[in-house]
Amino acid sequence: MAETKVKPRAIDPVWDRITSEAHEAVAKDPLMGGLIHACILHHKSLESALSYRIAAKLSSNEMSMMVLREVADEALADDPSLAEAARADLNAVIERDPATHRMLQPILYFKGFQGMQAHRLAHWLWKKGRKDLSYFLQMRCSEVYGIDIHPAARMGKGIMIDHAHSIVIGETAVVGDNVSMLHSVTLGGTGKEEEDRHPKIADEVLIGAGAKVLGNITVGCCSRIAAGSVVLSDVPPAKTVAGVPAKVVGEAGCAHPSVSMNQLLGTRDAQ
Repeated sequence: MAETKVKPRAIDPVWDRITSEAHEAVAKDPLMGGLIHACILHHKSLESALSYRIAAKLSSNEMSMMVLREVADEALADDPSLAEAARADLNAVIERDPATHRMLQPILYFKGFQGMQAHRLAHWLWKKGRKDLSYFLQMRCSEVYGIDIHPAARMGKGIMIDHAHSIVIGETAVVGDNVSMLHSVTLGGTGKEEEDRHPKIADEVLIGAGAKVLGNITVGCCSRIAAGSVVLSDVPPAKTVAGVPAKVVGEAGCAHPSVSMNQLLGTRDAQ
């Protein structure tokens, strides 16, 4: 009789932590069991859980959950960088948001994290030439999460969008790695031009609540944009800009503004 070979389980510390937190949450409040089992414990991988969560949230009478889940499964299988970026986004939220105490939270509750993963799916569809379906996902993200990111916009990994209400990011915008932004941020254009017309945000930039960055301009690496600012011209690296229109008001104050999340202006920045 042939010996049965058992395939070893892949080591995934992120998913192991999420499932452990899920079991703890159900033990503490059994009423959460249905949701947590459906979203986490019925799945064998983060990829499967993400596929389910995106499909469950964005499905509608016009597009079934089954269809959207098949699309998400196809994308995650085709492009491993989608799951890699999701893991980086999870770590970003844990590291930068003091209200986040478990990796379970963003997957279940945070529209900033969920909206980013849905955008990554829409962007994958856009690159595949499936533009109508990508537009559908953009529309549903706007309706469900209050986040409107054009499917063509290029987003890096390690993105943290805190609270995430009223985020608008235009078609030709580019956002680098490890960027943090708060609610009501706009990365928009300044007119009706159809070419490259949206901002380019470099790595590790911090964008405060309500900031508007407009036009085909560059925001340099490790810079900070103060809350409520309107940025209409290039921002040098490692600087802080504030005002309407925004002007340089000082240094960024630290090596990694998007990680420190320090939004104070003045001498305390360097502490």
